[in-house]
Amino acid sequence: SSGPPQVSAGILSGSTGLESVPAPPMPRLEFLDKWNAENQRKYAENDSRFKSSKVLKELLEKSKQNKEKNEREIQDKYCLRGAEWGVGDCSTVGMTDQEKEDFITELRKRVGE
Repeated sequence: SSGPPQVSAGILSGSTGLESVPAPPMPRLEFLDKWNAENQRKYAENDSRFKSSKVLKELLEKSKQNKEKNEREIQDKYCLRGAEWGVGDCSTVGMTDQEKEDFITELRKRVGE
């Protein structure tokens, strides 16, 4: 056993093929340049119109509110679990049974359980 078997790479291996021949420069097509420039301008216009649009502002506001709402819901859920298990910031340690019950009932309402 003298190492891995030798693999024959074929007759063209190592020779510089067509890939190494540089392609001739493409002629610039003026109408294409103009068309591209016009499209770029339209995109930029639409982009800035969209960025300042009422719809986008509302979407961003909604997503911000949703994020805050989701964070609150997650905090409430953690709080509920903590209260049920008597651990963490929402621990019911030191409350009377009635206070505990009211607190947990209120948390359940908040998280929709």
